[in-house]
Amino acid sequence: MAGTFSIADSVELAVVERSGFIESRHAGSAIVLTPEGEVLRSLGDVRTPVFPRSALKPFQAVAVMTSGVVLRGEDAAIAMASHSGTAAHVALVKGLLDREGLSGSALGCPPALPGDRAAREQLLRAGGTAERVFMTCSGKHAAMLLACVQNGWPVEGYLSSEHPLQRKILDVLERLTGERPAASAVDGCGAPVHAISLTGLARGIQKITTAQTSSPFALYREAAELAEAARAHPWAVAGPGQPDTVAIERLGVFAKFGAEGVMVMTAPNGTTVALKVLDGSSRASTIVALRLLADAKALDHDDVDLARAELDLWVMGGDRPVGEIRATV
Repeated sequence: MAGTFSIADSVELAVVERSGFIESRHAGSAIVLTPEGEVLRSLGDVRTPVFPRSALKPFQAVAVMTSGVVLRGEDAAIAMASHSGTAAHVALVKGLLDREGLSGSALGCPPALPGDRAAREQLLRAGGTAERVFMTCSGKHAAMLLACVQNGWPVEGYLSSEHPLQRKILDVLERLTGERPAASAVDGCGAPVHAISLTGLARGIQKITTAQTSSPFALYREAAELAEAARAHPWAVAGPGQPDTVAIERLGVFAKFGAEGVMVMTAPNGTTVALKVLDGSSRASTIVALRLLADAKALDHDDVDLARAELDLWVMGGDRPVGEIRATV
């Protein structure tokens, strides 16, 4: 059965060290592009297709924005978010739905409890239950629904790969990455997800994150608005203490994680990383991407070290740190 690259085509990206002993190793692949889009560094297999998972959300959001839906600031950020379900996140999602008088029941993502611990405990204490608006992808789904209403497309079935919205998303993905997906599947939130190479993913993300609002092309004007919104409102992209939010706040990068160990990140100067951890763990993906950008001289190593302390990479022995998860690239 076709799938992602093999262990033989990967390299070690990070290790888990406990009391001076290497307990686990994370292998994978990564690519680093210069601000001009040239390949600066390639680790492992960067051409075999992978599912970007939530790292596909920037492309999906740009597709919505170029379909006539005006998303700016926090509204744009929540449209590409993997949010943690705080009250502020949910308010943004409901605000999008309210534009067209839609309810949370219209969302095609599954019901969930908030990912944020405090928000989850508060909800449960109040007798609340899982709802679609709390699901981490609900902002993306709300934006998709707006695109349907804006264009007169059916709201029912908006997650079908044959729906006009999903065809629009696929077109935007192909235009920005320069690739046709090798496979398509259903993501965890119910939306289509498309397999592309890390090389294509990096190139597409770089086009989004380095676009200019002065571009004569709407695709790039909207991409620039999205990237600026993510950098200006990092809390909306993920949530308090979440790696994407920490990286954006502390280092000014554009960061978007994807499930199963995917990460895309662009430094302020345009240097871009895309990586996939082969075993699907995301615990090392942020620090690996930051180290790759620092090694490329796009970030300062000291600044990365300061941000690292907020990424919860300690290995605990009882109630004290006895080791760490660290990048080995």
